[in-house]
Amino acid sequence: MKKNIAVIRGDGIGPEIVNQAIKVLDKVGEIFGHTFNYTDVDMGGCAIDKYGDPLPQDMLDKCVASDSVLLGAVGGDKWNNVPGHMRPEKGLLRLRAGMGVYSNNRPAKIWPQLASASPLKKSIVDAGIDFIIVRELIGGIYFGEHKTDDVDGQKQATDILTYSESEIERIGRIGFETAQKRGKKLCSVEKSNVLDSSRLWKKVMHHLAQEYPDVTLTDMLVDNCAMQIVKNPSQFDVIVTENMFGDILSDEASMITGSIGMIPSSSLGKTSCGLYEPIHGSAPDIAGQDVANPIGTILSVAMMLRYSFDMPAEADSIERAVSKLLDDGYRTADIMPSDEQEVKKCVKIGCSQCGQLILQRLTKG
Repeated sequence: MKKNIAVIRGDGIGPEIVNQAIKVLDKVGEIFGHTFNYTDVDMGGCAIDKYGDPLPQDMLDKCVASDSVLLGAVGGDKWNNVPGHMRPEKGLLRLRAGMGVYSNNRPAKIWPQLASASPLKKSIVDAGIDFIIVRELIGGIYFGEHKTDDVDGQKQATDILTYSESEIERIGRIGFETAQKRGKKLCSVEKSNVLDSSRLWKKVMHHLAQEYPDVTLTDMLVDNCAMQIVKNPSQFDVIVTENMFGDILSDEASMITGSIGMIPSSSLGKTSCGLYEPIHGSAPDIAGQDVANPIGTILSVAMMLRYSFDMPAEADSIERAVSKLLDDGYRTADIMPSDEQEVKKCVKIGCSQCGQLILQRLTKG
C-alpha cells in the first residue's frame, strides 16, 4: 500500500523528533510491504522567516492533498514579539481549519514502566490511568472574534466564545463513538452554571445520548474535572469537551502520566486525512542537542497508521517496540527516574539513539 504524508518538521526540536518518526515509518513499510512518500511543508516560525507567513496557502494545499499530516512542533521565543496574526501558532489554527479536523483525541495512559515518574501518589497511579480526551478543535473562543478597543480612556479586550448545535453534535458523536470502543463511559465537561454556550452544550449532549443507549453519559463542570483528574483519574474513560477547556485539561492529563514527551495525539474530521503530532511544544532551549524525547512523535505515527491508514498490526508493532525499549531500561532525560536506586537500573539515551533502539525492536508479530 502507498500513502502520501505531508511532513511539517517545524521549529525547535521539531526536525529532530520528526526525523526519528520517519525512520520508524520507513522500517514499518519495509517490514509490512508499504511505501510511504513524504512531502515537506513549512509551517510556523520557519515559514515566517522564509515567507513572512506562518502557513502560506500553497503549503496548506499540500497538507489537504495528502493522505495525512505529521507535525513536529512550532513556535519559540524568537517569534514571541511578532504581531498576533503572524504568530507561529496562527499557522496551526489555519491548518486545523483548512483540513477541517474538528476532533482532537489525546490519550492519557500511564506506561507501567514509568509509573514512578507520575507526580501522583502511588495509590492513585495503581488504581489506573487510561482515558482519552476528545477536544473540539476548530470552534469556540479560539476561533471567535478577537478585538481590542479604546473604551473610557483604557484598552478593553474582547474574545467571543460561540458554539452552534451542529458543532456540538459532531464532536459529541466522536465522544460517544470513542466510548463505544472503550469502556462505554462518557463524561461531558462544560461550565453550564455560568456560560450559555455550556448550557447549549449540555442540552445537545443529553439529546444525543438517546442515540447511544450503551454509553453512560455523565456531566461535570470543568473546574471539578480539573480537580478530579489529579484526585481520581481512574474514574474517567472518555472525556469530551470544548476547545479551550480541552486544551487545558489535556495538558494537565498528560503530566500525570509522567512526561509530556510520551503523549501522542490525532486530529480528525470528516475524512481519514488526519493531523498527527506529539502534544509537547518546540522546546527551543534543547533544540539541536540530541536530547529530546521522540516517543510522543513516534506514537503519533502509530495513531496515524491505526486511525487514518487502517493498519492496526503496524500500529501495534510500534507500540510493542516502545514498550520493549522501556522494559530494557532505556530512558531519555525527561523520563529518567528521580530515585537513585531506580536510576541505576536505567540507561540514559538521546533522541537519535532512542529512535535507533526502537527500530531494532520493531517486528511484525
